[in-house]
Amino acid sequence: MRTDDFQANGDSSCQFLFAPNAGQPLMPLNKIASSGELARVMLALKTVLAGVDATPVLVFDEVDANVGGEIAVVVARQLSRLANRHQVFCVTHLPQVAAAADHHFVVRKSMDDFSTRVTIENLTGKDADRLAELARMLGDRDSKSARAHAQELLTAYSAAE
Repeated sequence: MRTDDFQANGDSSCQFLFAPNAGQPLMPLNKIASSGELARVMLALKTVLAGVDATPVLVFDEVDANVGGEIAVVVARQLSRLANRHQVFCVTHLPQVAAAADHHFVVRKSMDDFSTRVTIENLTGKDADRLAELARMLGDRDSKSARAHAQELLTAYSAAE
């Protein structure tokens, strides 16, 4: 869109239009999209752009925000497909996404009255620790059902490879 006067960034601007549901009119993305929709739009844009450029590394910081359930599985599969052609780093709180990773790291933060400490542990190849972390992400590392679900996620993604 052209503007009436020349600004520091030129005399035009753009606006992303979005219809989150079939049959709805296109409307300004920044006005109508939820945080979950914004996350999925960002994933879609990065996926399309990654298919036509030579960007070797893609970083997603909670691209799955406000996503859950079956949609989380769809996001995990899309990230996994991207990882076939690019190196993908993804910060996530979703066990569905973490289970799909080839390499899994857990970031822990501890605080006292005087400082904050952040540690990173590589869970890759540590099957019992990874299973416990996924069960924790599902709600309870000591729960038999959470551990069974975590194992199902790992088995499903390893079978899909």
